[in-house]
Parts: sequence; C-alpha cells; structure tokens
Amino acid sequence: MIKVEELINIFKKNNSNFFTGVPDSVLKELSSFLQSKNKKNHIIATSEGSAVSIGIGHYLSKKEIPIIYMQNSGLSNALNPLISMAHDKVYSIPLILVIGWRGSPMLKDEPQHNVKGMITEQLLKLLKIKYTIIRSPADLNKFDKQIKLANKNKTIVACLIEQGTFQKTKIINKKDFYALEKEFFFKTLLENINIKTKIISSTGYNSRELMYFRKKYKLFHGRDFYMVGGMGHTASTALGYSLFSQNTTLCIDGDGSCLMHLGSIKTVGMFASTNFKYILLNNNSHDSVGGQLTYASEIDFEKLSISLGFEKYYCIDNQYKLEDKIKEFLSEKNLSFLEVKIANCKIKELPRPLNFIKIKNDFME
Repeated sequence: MIKVEELINIFKKNNSNFFTGVPDSVLKELSSFLQSKNKKNHIIATSEGSAVSIGIGHYLSKKEIPIIYMQNSGLSNALNPLISMAHDKVYSIPLILVIGWRGSPMLKDEPQHNVKGMITEQLLKLLKIKYTIIRSPADLNKFDKQIKLANKNKTIVACLIEQGTFQKTKIINKKDFYALEKEFFFKTLLENINIKTKIISSTGYNSRELMYFRKKYKLFHGRDFYMVGGMGHTASTALGYSLFSQNTTLCIDGDGSCLMHLGSIKTVGMFASTNFKYILLNNNSHDSVGGQLTYASEIDFEKLSISLGFEKYYCIDNQYKLEDKIKEFLSEKNLSFLEVKIANCKIKELPRPLNFIKIKNDFME
C-alpha cells in the first residue's frame, strides 16, 4: 500500500495542483484528501467527460497539467473529449488521468466490474495513453517519469489504482443533509405499488437498498431492474421500457445519477407517457463512494422539472402523511416528478444483485 500523499507529491513536483473528477470508491482516500486539503483547486464534476473538459479548460488558462480522476467504468464517458480534443493528433493537451481500476484481473470483484476491468488496459493502449499500475513506491517513480514526458510531448498519461492500494486514512464523515430515512420511504412505497408495477433503480445504494428492504419486509409486488452499472442512464432505460409497456414504470434515480446525464430528463419530459413516474432520491451526496457532495441541495427541482416538461411536481422530506403523499403521486394521471429529500444509507452490509440474467428475466415476465 502507498499513502495518498505520496501520489499527491508526485503531482506537486510536476507543478500539477488542479483536480477534477467523479468520485469512486477505490479513490475515496484521494477524494477525502482533496475535500480537506485542496478545496480551492478541486471540482467534483457530474460526469467523466465533463471532468476531462474542465481539465482541458484549466490547461488552456494555466498551461499546467490537470489531474482528472474517475472509475474505469466512467472511462467510456471520457472518450469523446479525450479523443476529439486532447489527443496529440488534435489539440495535443497534456492530462493526468487517475483511474480507479474496478475489476482488475488481480482481484475478485463484481461481474459488471470484471467486464470493464478486463479491457481497461486495452482501452488505454488503443488510445495510445501510456500508463502505470501503481502498487509500490517504485511505480510512483515510473509514473513521475511518464508525467514529465507527457508534459514535454503534450500527451495524456494515466495511472491505474486497484482496490486497497491506498493506505486507509480517516475519511470525512458523511453528512446527512436531510432527515427522512430511506427505510421508511422504501417500505411505504413498496406497500402501495400494485403487482404489475415495474421499478428501474439507479446504480449504487438505491438498487441495493431496494433489494434489501423487499426481502426484509417480504414486499414482493412488482418487479425490479437494478442498474448495477450505467450511472446516469436510469431515466433513459426507464423511458425506453415505459414507452412500449402498459405497466406503471417507476424510475428511482439518485441525485448524482440524475445530474450526470441531466439532458435525459428533458427527453423524458418530451416523450414519456403518463405511466412513467420519476422518483429522485436526493441526499446531496455520492453516498456509495464516500459521501462527496453533489450540490443537488442547491437546485430547485420543482422549477427544473416543470421547465423540462413534467406536469406535476411532488416533494417528500419527512414522515408526515408519507403514505398519503406516495398514494397521491402514484395515482397522478399527469407526467409527474417526485423529489424525496432523504438521509444517507445507514445499513453497513447491503446485499448486491448477483444473478443478473434471472433479474432480467423476472423483470420481463
């Protein structure tokens, strides 16, 4: 293991002190350090492509190489600006990528991460991005040399960080911005849906908690499709299903997922039928990867949702008349948007969806 400060020092030696990216569980020690020590030069982006673009803008202004961090699952989101702007055959803009390597062949991981993990190195090679797998101080020295060459040749360089590489540090405690516990909301929601309701839930804790509370309270009305990957694509998946089904379709999204591809919510507002119902679980944080802020608490989702094409907006922020509010939302005949201002997850050992083919087949019945 290495200390995150050792990696930070490599960047400082190369006059790189600006960070932007999308939080990742593998890199939570890095995120925690940046939150506490480097607030002025750190921007949490809504997507990996946006982070790369912010970094490009920074370089154009300061002539200093920015550091862009992400999980390897988000590398695909970053391909467009990496290839069409930063590439040495286009604008030749040097960037440092710090990539959390989920699904590394050296480590056991979940199936959806294993697929991307197996091809991560191939993607970097295809992009002609030189990289170092950071596992020891010697690897840091190698990466330091690659950064110097990237600066000289105006190219992109990357490092891959596996789970457990960083020495554990005290992580900033996650803050609850809202008081309503998800358990009360999920239990009440599941008690009030009908047997034909379809739920499509976002990646991270939302899907895992939904699965957990179904089993805990033996509430099995409806069928779920868990977005174990594809962050930001929950609304689009739910829209695609709802347009060709008569079933009530509940899209349960998180604030980080919603903001990642916010344009998809406008598509929903334009094309969704009234059987589509959007539920935003807003805890103002990237809960499953360390609790970093999304800044969603500063958005007026009532005005936003109406401007994007929804006809009705509902908000739940406490237990008062919770069941009545959920029933009213579910029975609404117009295209409706429900914001639930909710606390962070309190369950330490959440189950994970595993049998994906069975989940898919059960959902499609």
